[in-house]
Amino acid sequence: MTSPTIGVFALQGDVREHLHALAALGVDALAVRRPAELERCDGLVIPGGESTTMDKLARTFELFEPLQKRIQGGMPAFGTCAGMIMLADRIADGTADQETLGGLDITVRRNAFGRQVDSFEGELDFDGFEDPVHAVFIRAPWVEQVGAQVEVLARVGSGPATGRIVAVRQGPLMATSFHPEVGDDVRIHRMFVDLVTQSS
Repeated sequence: MTSPTIGVFALQGDVREHLHALAALGVDALAVRRPAELERCDGLVIPGGESTTMDKLARTFELFEPLQKRIQGGMPAFGTCAGMIMLADRIADGTADQETLGGLDITVRRNAFGRQVDSFEGELDFDGFEDPVHAVFIRAPWVEQVGAQVEVLARVGSGPATGRIVAVRQGPLMATSFHPEVGDDVRIHRMFVDLVTQSS
């Protein structure tokens, strides 16, 4: 098939970095702010940001329901940090009115690693890669529970959070607690592009 068109949810978060990573892979990358732009996409990246703000903005721009329907219909999606929260079926400590797009049979905890000052970087073993991934965690969530169909791709390897799940995949959906768009390593984005290609 021709190169897929992959959108990046562009109402909040580190949109430019994801667009850059996708463009480096030769993908037609598109900033998505409106339902008409979403309709052009074969897959979607939901970046880091603030999950409660993303929820509200998606409703304001009439993107929430179209996004939810596309994901339920099998459109591949990749969530990073807040994007992981948006794709989770359950939030351990969400605000009373917070909703997610859902799709991933996981329970996440927001800001699980601490506040902005607790942000950190580290090397992670990532399923399918020979060499470790350099992971940047910024006010990151972690996964507390996974359903039977969820594949764990990475866990924290050292420190007080050792063993915590920070990357998952379920069917056409992927999510990481960290920010793979930071730096020049596009292997995780390539994994998602392959997922989109296989799903088309």
